[in-house]
Amino acid sequence: MKKVFLGGTVNNSTWRNKLIPQLKVDFFNPVVEEWTDEAYKQELYEREHCDFCLYVVTPKMSSFYSIAEAVDDSNKHPLKTIFCYLLEDEGQKFSDFQLKSMNAIGKMVQKNGAQWLNTLDEVALFLNKE
Repeated sequence: MKKVFLGGTVNNSTWRNKLIPQLKVDFFNPVVEEWTDEAYKQELYEREHCDFCLYVVTPKMSSFYSIAEAVDDSNKHPLKTIFCYLLEDEGQKFSDFQLKSMNAIGKMVQKNGAQWLNTLDEVALFLNKE
């Protein structure tokens, strides 16, 4: 069975809770109660060994690391990388300027040969047909 790494915005975002019930593939959720060295090593292992690496970015993001991971993976592993950004996350929205940046990132990822999908439903459809 194929497996997807669920990377992207954490920061109390619930996008994973919305996506997971739709998945017909195995997944690794890197969100843990307590971030330890062991959890970090497990995340690195799963990111390397999963069939797909999904990066969902939402307006709740507090750092840019997920974006860097998505772009890096789209260069190194384009056939297994999926990028998606959500316009809204529990009432928080990207500004117009941020949306321009998100679109530019999506185009960059796509130009590298990776997938740029627009909604969690599209992500589920793509993964479930693989």
